[in-house]
Amino acid sequence: MKGGVTISRRVKRSTTTLDRNSLTLPVEVVTEILSRLPSKSIARCRCVCKLWSSVIRSQDFTELFLTKSSARSPQLLFACEGRSEIHFFSSPQPENPEDNSYVVATNHIARSPRYYKLFGCTNGFFCYGAERILKGWHKRLLDMVICNPSTGQSLTLPRLNSKWSSGVESYLGYDPIAKQFKVLSVCDDGKEFHVLTLGTKKLSWRVVECCIRHYSSGKWICISGVLYYIAKKIRYSVESMVVCFDLRTEKFSFVNLLQRFNRSHSTTLTNYNGRLGFLMSSEDYYVTRSCKRFELWVLRDVAKHEWSRHVYVLPPVWKGVVEDRLDIAGMVGVNEIVLTPCFQRVSSCVIYYNVKSKTIREVGIQGMEAFQGKRLNTYLNYLENVKFL
Repeated sequence: MKGGVTISRRVKRSTTTLDRNSLTLPVEVVTEILSRLPSKSIARCRCVCKLWSSVIRSQDFTELFLTKSSARSPQLLFACEGRSEIHFFSSPQPENPEDNSYVVATNHIARSPRYYKLFGCTNGFFCYGAERILKGWHKRLLDMVICNPSTGQSLTLPRLNSKWSSGVESYLGYDPIAKQFKVLSVCDDGKEFHVLTLGTKKLSWRVVECCIRHYSSGKWICISGVLYYIAKKIRYSVESMVVCFDLRTEKFSFVNLLQRFNRSHSTTLTNYNGRLGFLMSSEDYYVTRSCKRFELWVLRDVAKHEWSRHVYVLPPVWKGVVEDRLDIAGMVGVNEIVLTPCFQRVSSCVIYYNVKSKTIREVGIQGMEAFQGKRLNTYLNYLENVKFL
């Protein structure tokens, strides 16, 4: 029925007789009802009928669900690396700084096969590399795959028409103005750059020009429609600059790095109140109990290459909390640094260090015990996104 959905309701009159009454609901009501369902249920509901599928796939519904998802408690997303696949888990992100109780058990939300290399997560979508072995060949190719853990969908992108297609770094970004996802691929020669826009009828790569040859280090973040990644001008030198790629204009700009940023293994790019932040520990690689402080450098002015520095000295209690090597996952807001184990262990935990109150809380994570010893990647502020690929 145009403009509404007809729902049949059965009323039992006797043990042998059924009568049907029809109730029509406006599309707006159905949209509101569907937007309150879990993402996995929404993925199933699109198979009910053409109208429901049309509602769920519409841009309006996607934005409504994303708005509701943003209003709810933020999520932690765990990507656990198996032998040839990735398992995704989500968990509520703790919000009470005084609460050291266990987080609600993780929810296994998706599994993506043919895993080879992680690229990262943006606005609910995930990008990774998948190995493909050609029949009759002893050659392995690397496909780029976009997946949505919320819906369980995955999409293999077309191959790059380049001799460097097996050696690329790929970055997934979201333009909030045009409401588009784009993938930027930086080839291994430091001279070829390609962009692909998701959601188009025919997916294809476009060459984009860059005036400076550079080699990506693989560390990146997307903030307000701009992709930032660390790069170097000479292949085997230390990192020397931040590359800024505007997703809307598809133009490059560059920011010089200070010498102290060259500890690439311990540096994490983070979103600091809408600005690019470089968060690093006093150690060169992983964060351990010997760590004494964190440094945060915030990019204040791209054109003037201006940075501001913040130093956070760790309290003595730090040594009594940390038992394992940790990765810096990033920051929640402007006050909490989040750290997670490099490898899944039992029992697993997430450590929050509040730089303002200088308090440390260890929050247990349950539900990933089957992946003991596997490499674990943690992403903050994960939003469920029901946009279909």
